Amino acid sequence: MAVFVQSAGSHGDEDELNATINVVPLVDIMLVMLIIFLVTIPVIVKVVPVNLPNARNVATETKPENIVVAVTQDEEVFFNNATVSYSDLHGRFLAALLRAAKSGTPLPEVHIRADRNVRFEAVGRAILAAQQAGVPKGGFITEPRNTAD
Repeated sequence: MAVFVQSAGSHGDEDELNATINVVPLVDIMLVMLIIFLVTIPVIVKVVPVNLPNARNVATETKPENIVVAVTQDEEVFFNNATVSYSDLHGRFLAALLRAAKSGTPLPEVHIRADRNVRFEAVGRAILAAQQAGVPKGGFITEPRNTAD
């Protein structure tokens, strides 16, 4: 959009081009569109009403029949605080499951305590041994998040 403006000192033969853009209508339109979007977005967004549960931190109960497997940073494995090799781990799980089945007690759970800096492969071998033995329930023991870290 070009507008020819006649300057006061010229005689009409020489017209100058005014190349400035008027941005006021553009700003007005953008503000109106912003208000429209702010009003309509809450109406458009539909959320399924769900009653979410409350979070709570429940301490793990260590029962005598539970099995605690610890994996150190050096990838040493402990079965209920006794050092074992990865090859013996499967047999220990089977023996614990058979003892529980014969005595009629519930099957033991496996709680894995792994060092923060241990490779996942070492923990994976312990999980695999428990899975192959048929352990029905397992989990990881962690510490609560420390805000200083």
